[in-house]
Amino acid sequence: MNVERIVIKGGRVIDPKNGLDAMVSVCIAGDKIIAVGDAPIGFVADEEIDATGQIVCPGFVDLCARLREPGQEFKATIASETAAAAAAGVTTLCCPPDTRRVIDTPAVVNLLRERADSVGKARVIPIGALTRGLLGKELSSMMALKTAGCVAVGNAFAPVENLLVLRRALEYAANCGLIVVVRPEDQSLRNRGCVHDGAVGSHLGLPLYPSSAETVAVAQTLVLAEQTGAKVHFGQLSSERAVAMIAEARQRGIEVSADVAIHQLHLTESAVIGFDALAHVNPPFRSLADRDALREGLARGVLTAVCSDHQPHDPNAKLDAFPATEPGISSLETLLPLSLQLVEEGVLDLSAAIARLTEGPAEIMGLEAGSLSVGVSADVCLFDSNLAWIAKGADWLSKGINSPFYGLEFKGRVTRTLLSGRSVHCL
Repeated sequence: MNVERIVIKGGRVIDPKNGLDAMVSVCIAGDKIIAVGDAPIGFVADEEIDATGQIVCPGFVDLCARLREPGQEFKATIASETAAAAAAGVTTLCCPPDTRRVIDTPAVVNLLRERADSVGKARVIPIGALTRGLLGKELSSMMALKTAGCVAVGNAFAPVENLLVLRRALEYAANCGLIVVVRPEDQSLRNRGCVHDGAVGSHLGLPLYPSSAETVAVAQTLVLAEQTGAKVHFGQLSSERAVAMIAEARQRGIEVSADVAIHQLHLTESAVIGFDALAHVNPPFRSLADRDALREGLARGVLTAVCSDHQPHDPNAKLDAFPATEPGISSLETLLPLSLQLVEEGVLDLSAAIARLTEGPAEIMGLEAGSLSVGVSADVCLFDSNLAWIAKGADWLSKGINSPFYGLEFKGRVTRTLLSGRSVHCL
């Protein structure tokens, strides 16, 4: 059987994992990268991709993207959202366990992977449920979930009944060699709040969600992580103090990591002025000081990954009174341009921004992804950092248009995405 050979020429290749930033070629044979730089002797390409004026980098790895299938296909499907992922340069994405058939059995893991494989637009990594049914009481069959292909477990937005359950879950996960993904939230302190406990939320008279609801949960989990030796990843942090706590824990040798959602690096509590439900997110947009601390934590490497925290919704989900609307932003397709804005604003250089989308998240989850190393899967993203586009209409592939950025003009767009050497998006 003939193996298709591809060469990507003329682009600026940035591969943070291998410390590469140069004008070189990338050679692919079948589903693997076989050379970066000079082509192997005898290599003749079946297809040449001209990347002149573009960036060539590893496909992005997204640590948190909800696909809504199975169970909420009226919001989105694996087909629609992995197509959006491919258009965003995302080749690997992690799906939280709170699908409407909770990911707490190997059968659901296999269902997700089979459906994603049949669509063939992106690699989907299911995160298994920490507790059965996400009810926070009984531990899930973690070893069975690992055998089915889960690399991590978590309880998504659902609370664990008490700290004893959490401790036992961390111990079990550590014994299974699984990462525990924690969305830190003390529900009693949150008290059904929906906006940051600050001047804007108070003025609007909306239920307040203090940052202490996050930081108290972080503190409790850190203590148990240290005691159990579990590998813990904190997802979608929002507060200055939480970033400082992660930095302190890592200095003490506790094996923890953390990410931030891309929109938290741009918007603040003022986004909800006018009761704009498109800015209703969990955790809420916080103060300018919090946003700047998240940016600083990203620059210093305390936060080693940026995720989309993609949550597509049907239109009705955002049409009620603000507290009754469903939180979340459809954010896959703005992941790259918002990351490039951080580069323009001097928060990160381009290589560091790409690292937070590739090497960083792959390392957190222990995935063989996020690099252009010879021998790995040919997951490649090409983008034009100067290409202007408007995030709407035919240029928006997600079924969810629930984004405060929808309709805005951006600079920076993915022109081509390869998954295992196959073109899954071409502008």
